[in-house]
Amino acid sequence: MTRRIPARTAVRGFLALLFLASGILHLAMPAPYRRIVPAYFPAPALLVAVSGWAEIIGAIGLLVPRTRGLAAWGLMLLLVAVFPANVEMLRLYREAGASWWSESLLWLRLPLQLLLILAVWRVSRAERPDSSASA
Repeated sequence: MTRRIPARTAVRGFLALLFLASGILHLAMPAPYRRIVPAYFPAPALLVAVSGWAEIIGAIGLLVPRTRGLAAWGLMLLLVAVFPANVEMLRLYREAGASWWSESLLWLRLPLQLLLILAVWRVSRAERPDSSASA
């Protein structure tokens, strides 16, 4: 008999992997991230490092039931905080004359931020017992 992984668990694992990979990239290759920090923010290198560590810690926290709620709130706040960098990336690409498809992907990236926030919130909520599991 095979045991099915609940969708919420699978999505939580995917999000944790996504944030972990992104956090590692922020620390291992910070230059592209520093370039998209808007000029009105101070200390781009520090902000990129802090956001990278926040993603790593949040990813791990999502996987631990006791810290899941706090990790989710931290990741949701982080997603809001980095939104200006996504807008700046779009601005820089447009200024550089990027192709229409590159620009289109960056426009799509903006609402994706809201979907990520929603997904993090959903996977952080308490599990409901599956009524079909008792059958």
